[in-house]
Amino acid sequence: MDDNKKLIPERDAGTDAGTTAETTGREAKRGLLVIAAASFMVPFMASALNLAMPEIGARFAMTAGRLAWVATAYLISTAILQVPLSRLADMVGRRKIFCRGVLLFSVATFACGLAPSGWALLATRFISGAGSAMMFGTGTAILTSLFPPGRRGWALGINVAVVYAALAAGPFLGGMLTHHLGWEAIFFVSGGAGIGVLVLARRRLRGEWVEARGERFDWTGSILYGLGLAGVIYGFSALSGASGWPCLVMGTAALVVFALHERRHASPVFNVRLLAGNRVFAMSLLAALINYAATAGIAFMLSLYLQYVRGMDARHAGLILICQACVQSVCSLVSGRLSDRFSPARLATWGMAISVAGLAELVFLAEGTPPALIIGLLAVLGVGFGIFSSPNTNLIMSSVARQHYGQAAAISGTVRLAGQAISMGIAGMVISFYAGERVLTPALHAEITLAARVTFLIFLALCLVGVRASGRR
Repeated sequence: MDDNKKLIPERDAGTDAGTTAETTGREAKRGLLVIAAASFMVPFMASALNLAMPEIGARFAMTAGRLAWVATAYLISTAILQVPLSRLADMVGRRKIFCRGVLLFSVATFACGLAPSGWALLATRFISGAGSAMMFGTGTAILTSLFPPGRRGWALGINVAVVYAALAAGPFLGGMLTHHLGWEAIFFVSGGAGIGVLVLARRRLRGEWVEARGERFDWTGSILYGLGLAGVIYGFSALSGASGWPCLVMGTAALVVFALHERRHASPVFNVRLLAGNRVFAMSLLAALINYAATAGIAFMLSLYLQYVRGMDARHAGLILICQACVQSVCSLVSGRLSDRFSPARLATWGMAISVAGLAELVFLAEGTPPALIIGLLAVLGVGFGIFSSPNTNLIMSSVARQHYGQAAAISGTVRLAGQAISMGIAGMVISFYAGERVLTPALHAEITLAARVTFLIFLALCLVGVRASGRR
């Protein structure tokens, strides 16, 4: 069987059965183009916003802890909605939910740029997270359906490389936009890009991939899941306050009830047996959770350090932060291809081990650390992240049956976002501990430097645990 015949996507019954293998092969590549374009938008905006945080904080007089919620509000929304919405996509069509998610994300992102207050900005960020959940709960599943195992790592590697390219472009372009046009421009550019992706998706993305047509949607399980995950993420980010531990306990209890409910439900929103009976799937998810929890807050902390401690403007700070994502983009392309030929578990484990080396040096960050050394350490971290991500995603998606692609992609994305939210929660908690309720200014340079070092030390400990979890596969 030639490669083009292997790329036939699973379609609705109404799809023209006369479609040729050559045309279907082209459609798979067009689908990759659409998903990759969507995958570029969100990380671009997230990394660009890291450079705009000081201006946003000054505009709305936000404290350090509240400023971290500009990112966390979006992450929580995407995390709690991704699994239920991916289940809905399996029932009504992944393309349909994907396109509506792009539209919602674009409109809400425009609204972020028009926010009149800090609270309004947090609310619109939460709504844009719902659109992102609709996109990323379906995108990876569509790619996995389009490409067979022999080329899946290649396709997923390209998609991950695009994400890292967006992370690379974000600090530079975000710094330029913030410096010349203001922080609002980041949201307007991202929203406009979303409209372009929506037009491309409607023209180029073919098929619906309806895997669970006619099944009943589990509303009870969805509510329990959302409440539990929101409680855990919020509770973890607020451990330094009075509400942290109660929310964490209640969230954990809700997730336990959710798991018991799902085991008895005929059409669960998430099949928990995938975790109980599939060691590779479960350990790969755990490794991803730890990896993102140990890495997502690095750019946020370094952005504050470079601008408040070293006195750089957004443009120059962005030029330094761009290094990590550039290296990640190249390494994820290579590791994605290699994961089709060699053990993806070993590749992922080696990637996380390299990340340990970079974090171990960042722990000694000081007010006088040379920028060249910071760039070198970011390059090391970029190698580690790039080698880890594509093989680990390939492991997750290849360890489940075709009918579970949607759920596997959604839970993988949720784990990623939960890890990012935990990482930002750690960063926000540490900096709040040292800076208190004071608005961040260069006068707090000693507190910001110490907060960064403590944060990186926590991340290092998490990454060491992650190496162990990854190796146990």
